[in-house]
Amino acid sequence: MACNLVAIRDNTFDKNQTAELTMKAMILAAGRGQRMMPLTADTPKPLLLVAGKPLIAYHLERLKEAGINEVVINLAWRGDKIEEAFGNGQHLGMHIEYSYEPEGGLETAGGIAKALPLLCSQNDTFIIINGDIFTDYDVHALSQLQLFDGEAHIVLVENPAHNPEGDFLLTHQPNNAQKYTFSGIGHYHKTFFVNVASGKVPLGPMLRSAIENNTVSSELYLGLWHDIGTPERLNQINQEMEAKNVG
Repeated sequence: MACNLVAIRDNTFDKNQTAELTMKAMILAAGRGQRMMPLTADTPKPLLLVAGKPLIAYHLERLKEAGINEVVINLAWRGDKIEEAFGNGQHLGMHIEYSYEPEGGLETAGGIAKALPLLCSQNDTFIIINGDIFTDYDVHALSQLQLFDGEAHIVLVENPAHNPEGDFLLTHQPNNAQKYTFSGIGHYHKTFFVNVASGKVPLGPMLRSAIENNTVSSELYLGLWHDIGTPERLNQINQEMEAKNVG
């Protein structure tokens, strides 16, 4: 069974081995970003800048590097600005489609379920990336995992200061083991979302239930990862990037 996999890895994938894939990826960009106010008063969180570049642009670049050129972005709050900035993706050598959600969005699982017709036109599995994280995680190896009906594979990271208790156990760890934080990155089979009702549906409870049923595997990523959840965190990351002179 594909979900008998657990891994701990850093970012050592050889980018010379990239290949064109029919798999698509979805970047979650429909959140309101209330904790980022006033920065998100008229700007969606994925368009906030890190080292002078929108957060979402880093995700698009890394997907392209991994050979994933077909991307779906869900939109709600000021989604018009994201669509205006990236259009159909042709200028990036990509193809971008948009999944439009009502004001307030549909939460993570609800948004993914709504976008399934766009995501699964060529492949039964797809990559999901939160639009409000900053990471150097390379999705190529993730995209190569084989998943069967109803399965998923998620990426966990070490617990940041704002989430010291973590979210999920690594695959096959005892119940008293340390939990790690969900990175917002995952690989899903479309049937994982087959029973999702229309409307607002969070992803967390679905993952917990699926983990109990042994249909979700996980890996621990030890590389660069930040959740851009507050203005203070965004400022801290920009300061770190400036110090490293990384653009």
